[in-house]
Amino acid sequence: MTKGRMGAIAGLTGGLALFLLTMFPAAALADAGFQKWIRDFRSVAVANGVDGRVYDRAFANVRTPDDEVLRKARFQPEFRDEAWQYIDARVNERTIGDGRAMLRKYGRLLDGIERSTGVSKHIILAIWSMESSYGEALTKPGRLHYVPRALATLAYADQRRAKFARNQLIAALQIAQRGDVPIEGLTGSWAGAMGHTQFIPTSYKAYAVDGDGDGRRDIWNSVPDALYTAANLLRQNGWQSGQTWGYEVVLPPGRKFPGGSLSLREWERMGVVRANGKPYPRPGQKAELKVLQGRDGPAFLMVRNFFVIKRYNNADKYALGVGLLADQIAGFPPPSRDWTRPFTRLSVAQSEELQRRLKSKGFYDGDIDGKIGPMSRSAIKAFQASAGLTQDGYASLEVLEVLRRR
Repeated sequence: MTKGRMGAIAGLTGGLALFLLTMFPAAALADAGFQKWIRDFRSVAVANGVDGRVYDRAFANVRTPDDEVLRKARFQPEFRDEAWQYIDARVNERTIGDGRAMLRKYGRLLDGIERSTGVSKHIILAIWSMESSYGEALTKPGRLHYVPRALATLAYADQRRAKFARNQLIAALQIAQRGDVPIEGLTGSWAGAMGHTQFIPTSYKAYAVDGDGDGRRDIWNSVPDALYTAANLLRQNGWQSGQTWGYEVVLPPGRKFPGGSLSLREWERMGVVRANGKPYPRPGQKAELKVLQGRDGPAFLMVRNFFVIKRYNNADKYALGVGLLADQIAGFPPPSRDWTRPFTRLSVAQSEELQRRLKSKGFYDGDIDGKIGPMSRSAIKAFQASAGLTQDGYASLEVLEVLRRR
């Protein structure tokens, strides 16, 4: 991450007024049902300790649901992307290099967090990367959502998440009422996750830490607060200091394995050995086998810390991404066995070239950032259709080479 990005983060609060005006234009027509929901929920919030004046300020400029929230709620990459697709987007030469740069920049802070909490500084860096690209996401107000509006939208229009959203909305308003952040500073993801390390409001209330000693817990603008808060969540959920999250293993051919947790000694007796040939340092430790791509991809025995990471995000892909990125920031090699992909993988620089070429041909209108998300995949599909290719949307060397010839 460049030094300029941190400066942009420091100036984030000053730009929020413009951000909110953009989000809630005065000419927007109010949604009558949504407005009724906001009025009706006021008494619920007040009964849960939210000052009515705080509630009214929070919703003073909210007229309509946030349609983008509902669109994003239908697409969660942790549960829809293939394992290799999810990991490739989050563990690559850029995220590793940026992590090492952050390690140099915040080394003293990270060493202090590791000493006081026992949580690996490399794991904290990996979470920071996964959650906000080391804070870069916070410098792009157009991608942020006003949390009270986002959560009210989910509570009103997403039956599956309505209870969650109501609870989070009350907690968010309580955070603003406490004074950690002004109401207009309550920005975050479509689901209400906030700040550098993306805490939902109830988790913020449970784990937020004043890491810089200024008397406030501000995970939006204070890197120490955000990183200490992430470490505190892991520590309080049972992080085992000085231990790994898991081991890459080799599976003996043709054998089926039981589900659930067994000791590393028992796994070894069944022929499940470490990929690097070393012995398990704690053979009595319980572990669970994870093969996110079956026998076509790398295999891992996951120990306690892997499941602690899942308290942050309850998806195997997420926890594996954190573990792999943390190891490679620390200087360890990637898994010895790669994922099996239906194409040739691009580097980040090649992905940027792909986006530039798609943009020059009118297929793509997003950022040139090397991040292959839904917009990039749609552009790739459109180009593939125009070129008579299979429309799989993969950012592949094969597609790039076709673009280079045209």
